[in-house]
Amino acid sequence: MSFVNFLKQKPAILLLEDGREFEGFSLGAEGETSGEICFNTGMSGYQEIITDPSYSGQLVAMTYPHIGNYGTNNQDVESSKIQVSGFIIKEETVIPSNFRSNASLRSYLKEVGVVGIQGIDTRALTIHLRKEGLMNGIISTIDFNKSSLMEKVKKVPQMNGLDLVKNVSTDKKYFYASKNNSKNNKIVAIDFGIKSNILRLLSHYECDIEIVPANTNAEEILNLNPDGIFLSNGPGDPSAVDYGIKTIKKLIGKKPIFGICLGHQLLALALGAKTYKLKFGHHGINHPVKNLNKNTIEITSQNHGFAVDPDSLPNDTKITHINLNDNTVEGFESNSCRAFCVQYHPESGPGPHDSRYLFKKFKNLMKNA
Repeated sequence: MSFVNFLKQKPAILLLEDGREFEGFSLGAEGETSGEICFNTGMSGYQEIITDPSYSGQLVAMTYPHIGNYGTNNQDVESSKIQVSGFIIKEETVIPSNFRSNASLRSYLKEVGVVGIQGIDTRALTIHLRKEGLMNGIISTIDFNKSSLMEKVKKVPQMNGLDLVKNVSTDKKYFYASKNNSKNNKIVAIDFGIKSNILRLLSHYECDIEIVPANTNAEEILNLNPDGIFLSNGPGDPSAVDYGIKTIKKLIGKKPIFGICLGHQLLALALGAKTYKLKFGHHGINHPVKNLNKNTIEITSQNHGFAVDPDSLPNDTKITHINLNDNTVEGFESNSCRAFCVQYHPESGPGPHDSRYLFKKFKNLMKNA
């Protein structure tokens, strides 16, 4: 960034609920935004991150210092809009360089009214959140009074007990057909905040998908006569999505079930297990996960703030994957219920294709059923 452009930067401030503050410059739209602050350790994939419905209600801080190098485009999106409440980076690339780029990160955020901040010490912010745990915060380009901002932060709801699925789920069902000509399986995907690449991967594995709202009841889903049921990713506290848990309870054992991320947590809750909030969550594209069935390691993409309590899982379930950083549950299966799930995102490509076998597993489960 040139010295002239540096002088033109509009000031911005980030205030955390414990009083820690960071002064920087505006990135994107002017105004104020608040939510839970989390950090993502990915070096790339920022457009996929900010359009991921699982980040609804959160201010996302990127730990990699230089963001925006390859700009933004119309293809690398995980939903129809930017989902993050705010975006936090060390430094933007003013002039992106990529043949697919349509716009810079700054203009992309500004166009849809997303407030961000840059020019802060994101390393210090990350260390603080790792030590103290995730917390709420506010970004402002219009109010720099700490007392005033603190009063606003206090009114931001805590993530524990917060249902954010209703903010990201589809309003009405829609169809996503496979382009394959072979005999396809029909899947009903319950949309708790589904990512576009999940639909692409299910389609690749010869599945026609009918996506239904998160509050669709079990009777409606079974009346669609699917070969299998998919439980999608999504934001917020899984225990607050009581309507989803109720529906899944009635679906267990009726059809093969595959869950990802929030779908993994909701399946666990429907089976009678418990979930709990992680101190700073798993957000990144380099998390090592051990497949206990195959005794292999997968490099995974993750985005979640809650986890399943392993001791609360019923006896007829088997833990299939664990996180090698903290030994949290990353997957389990129940053969008697014809259900399995993983906490991470197998549709992403950090490995790059370490986890694609899970879609084939779902396909075979439906075939054998």
